[in-house]
Amino acid sequence: MKKTILLVAVLFMMLSFFSGCAPIGDKTMNISIIYGAMSVISLLLLIAYRFLIKKRTPWFYLLFSSVLIVNIGYFLLSASETLNTALIANRISYFGSVFLPLSMLMIILKTANLGYKKWFPPTLVAISIIVFLVAASPGYLDIYYKSTSIEKVNGITILLKEYGPLHCIYLFYLLIYFSTMVAAIIYATVKKKVKSNAHSVILAITVFVNIGVWLLGQLSRIEFEFLSVSYIISELFLLGLYLMLQGETDIRSAEAPVSVPIPTQPEHMPNPSQSEFFINNLKTLTNTERKIYDLYLNGATTKEIMANLNIKENTLKFHNKNLYSKLGVSSRKELIAIATSIKNSNHI
Repeated sequence: MKKTILLVAVLFMMLSFFSGCAPIGDKTMNISIIYGAMSVISLLLLIAYRFLIKKRTPWFYLLFSSVLIVNIGYFLLSASETLNTALIANRISYFGSVFLPLSMLMIILKTANLGYKKWFPPTLVAISIIVFLVAASPGYLDIYYKSTSIEKVNGITILLKEYGPLHCIYLFYLLIYFSTMVAAIIYATVKKKVKSNAHSVILAITVFVNIGVWLLGQLSRIEFEFLSVSYIISELFLLGLYLMLQGETDIRSAEAPVSVPIPTQPEHMPNPSQSEFFINNLKTLTNTERKIYDLYLNGATTKEIMANLNIKENTLKFHNKNLYSKLGVSSRKELIAIATSIKNSNHI
């Protein structure tokens, strides 16, 4: 656990160092370095997840890989020399961006113990691919960006674009995901599906940090993509939450008493008087009760017995009641066990 705390502390210090307290003008010159650092940190978090988490899930791998891809795309865009390479870098960042909210939602659903249908994840993946294809269309179609060009600002490449008619698709895509995440957290908290309020708070912070940073990017004209930082913060929160859950599981396992198997006698072993009663009363069974008895011993199911005797379920229940009463048993399982035991003793 100490190693985990140390890792998180080091990563936060790196975040502060690369995106810290310098004036905006000074930061602009180091944007490529910051994106490069974010890519390295993303890779380190992916490696950390591999070695720190015992029960791994593909959604976490998708989350960490998506953040890494997004930051690589931002880095390549800032260093692009031509419009074509800038558009390729932009497509790379969008490829990570469309799968990132999908992975976050699935992790939140899993952490909040909220179930879903089997068709749900494949449907979301298909929608993500469609959104990516639309966002990756610049350079081929003018549906997402009407026009694009690049500009160098303090040695950093900036993609200038005029939005097209389908640019709102990605906006709605994010809004729907963020809304679904918030709704899932609220529902899980109200229904007490989350293990503690602290877990709910961590999940909520993870979502609202991204919402706040995304809104900041929409409302400001700062050319730095602060989402590259917020995504890593989200990873840290979710990784920390999973480490908490893993630690709680380990503690419960350590505190659980060791169960020692207690030798037990075979179920429904009859004593001599019960065996004698059972054998004597076999003679009192009616023809139908005897047929049911024999079918039970042959392993017939309820449906097979009803079909064989051409009777309904209520009729079978009536015969069962009389059969069990005459033989001194309370269930079919007990009847078969005692009859088998007596048969093996060569009494019948």
